[in-house]
Amino acid sequence: MEIEDSHMEKLLSIAWDVREYAYVLGPTKVGCAILTRKGHFFAGCNVEHRFRSHDVHAEVNAITNMVTAGHTDLVAVAIAAERERFTPCGACLDWIFQFGSEDCRVLSQSAPGGPVRTYLARDLMPHYPK
Repeated sequence: MEIEDSHMEKLLSIAWDVREYAYVLGPTKVGCAILTRKGHFFAGCNVEHRFRSHDVHAEVNAITNMVTAGHTDLVAVAIAAERERFTPCGACLDWIFQFGSEDCRVLSQSAPGGPVRTYLARDLMPHYPK
């Protein structure tokens, strides 16, 4: 599915806005915004826990917010993090594949207004089981 430029801009804007609420113990704040097939936007940020196995990644936070609102049709994910080439981890990609597809768009930006890297989920996890 092709994503309109205005939706991509809104996704990135939301991701940077929600990133400010990230609760981190380490150096990397992450914001995430997602878009559903029907045009609904949802957001999440990373929430870290002192026992690191309990950390909630921004992508999972956004996806569970989407599901809580009754949606399960993910088409695009935008990630805002001040790190070059920052993409979802394997666990977050599992969530993206579950509610999106191998064609889900994944956008990554390391600075507001900076260049945007665009991937398909299958590019980030090319051997994902079908």
